[in-house]
Amino acid sequence: MVTSPLELLSLVLEVIKGFRTWFHNQTSAGAFESVYNLAEMRFSYSGLALLAATLFSTSQAQCPDYTSYSQSPHGPFSSGPLALPYMRPAPACRTFNSSAVEKVIQDMKSLLKDPDLARLFENTFPNTLDTTVKYFNKDENLAFIITGDITAQWLRDTANQFAHYHTLLAVDPDLAVLVKAVINNEARYVAQYPYCGSFQPPPESGLAPTHNDWADGVTVNPPVNNQTVFECKYELDSLCGFLKLSRSYYDATKDPSFMNANWRAAIDQIFRVINEQSQATFDDNFNFISYYNWTGGNGALSPMVNNRGNGEPKAYTGLVGTHHRPSDDLSVYAFLTPANAMLSVELNNLARVLDNVGQLRNVSKQAKQWSSRIHDAIWKTTVVNNVFAYETNGFGGRYVMDDANVPSLLSLPYLGFLDMKDPAYVATRKMLLSKNNPYYAAGKTFNGIGGPHVDPWHPWPMSHISAIYGTQNDQEILKSLYLIANNTNGLGLIHESQSIYDPTSYTRPWFAWANSYFAEMILDLADRKPGLILKQNKSYKPGQ
Repeated sequence: MVTSPLELLSLVLEVIKGFRTWFHNQTSAGAFESVYNLAEMRFSYSGLALLAATLFSTSQAQCPDYTSYSQSPHGPFSSGPLALPYMRPAPACRTFNSSAVEKVIQDMKSLLKDPDLARLFENTFPNTLDTTVKYFNKDENLAFIITGDITAQWLRDTANQFAHYHTLLAVDPDLAVLVKAVINNEARYVAQYPYCGSFQPPPESGLAPTHNDWADGVTVNPPVNNQTVFECKYELDSLCGFLKLSRSYYDATKDPSFMNANWRAAIDQIFRVINEQSQATFDDNFNFISYYNWTGGNGALSPMVNNRGNGEPKAYTGLVGTHHRPSDDLSVYAFLTPANAMLSVELNNLARVLDNVGQLRNVSKQAKQWSSRIHDAIWKTTVVNNVFAYETNGFGGRYVMDDANVPSLLSLPYLGFLDMKDPAYVATRKMLLSKNNPYYAAGKTFNGIGGPHVDPWHPWPMSHISAIYGTQNDQEILKSLYLIANNTNGLGLIHESQSIYDPTSYTRPWFAWANSYFAEMILDLADRKPGLILKQNKSYKPGQ
């Protein structure tokens, strides 16, 4: 808060200085310097503030759409062999600013050995704050975060978009307030539509809902309002994402105030879904049980869920079923192993947080019971010959594969479900990163795990990030790291997928989750393996 004219003057000058680089690229450098020097020397406080406001208004009007901006390289370029571009929007065009985030960027730029990796980090670490905070009002305790080139808020994406900022919440109160507002907005969504995973802007924002072509012709039961819901595919991991964001906020701030009425209502609805979707398709008398129905077809772009929208039959195992995967694609079998693994972990975290604050002891008890039940069911029903199945149905059906989207089997150590040295993970990992995984593909310049969301020959860089989290082998880490770095099509951002045949063929130029996941992994290596990527073999932890 500005409390004196001197502070106002200093603030306005800093704002103008922040515009300087950008205006050099938009107008005559000499013309801008003349304006700046005149302002600094001769303007009154009020005149200088007016100038700053004018410049801010002008620059906002000239902010490019980041979907287009992200598809062309911008200078200055990194000094490494890849000469990667600088892809941050101009300061006036950034959607949220954090001094703590800027400090981490400067720290890592000075610490990283490779200037190309430093540029990738500089582009990816702030990408969520730079580009996706579509609406934020701290007084309303509401924030709307888009996923990137799609104007909707996904529960899963948002949790991952903010995962690498958690250690900064204790040192940046404004960033913490933003995350708390995100949690509250999502709590309202989950409390009303717990089976849905992506949403429209809150009405308080004044932002118009976005039409989703993929939702046309789709019927959902329980019914939804498309002015609130962007898409109502039921994906179990979306609820896990909400739990992850909540406990991460608490762990960083020790502030329990996010546990308001909205949040408690959301938690109630999460347990409702868990109880409903863990049940078998038929009861003992062969009465058909269905609590959620999602149909496509009839001209809809989205394919119909099998069995008239009810999904494949499942038997009771202790696992929780889902209709769609983290990739938004249809599940083959209902019990998605990695989503259940994440649920087991986050329910245990939920119980820990509730016990720490001494609230909702009955909910804590349920969370512990379900966490243990799901954990045991995963080991009992999904592992054969030391290899996890991606999906099962409780009748003996197993689908052995992996999808790049997290939660995935490859990401089980990242999720906190098991240790990377666990023999079952080691064996599963070996299988996943080979031709035995139907969605593993390899070409001359790129390889990895993809999924049916795009096609089998477009692996996702995200799979290599997960692979790095699952090994201590330096050579494996470096191989995956530079497969990512060498395959940005010269744009210095992490894309959704990359062709194994054509280095210029990729999907989603602006994918904030992938950017955040990459930056999170770099920070993990800076702590876990500093000598591998930093100039000195000294661990670096942001916020400390």
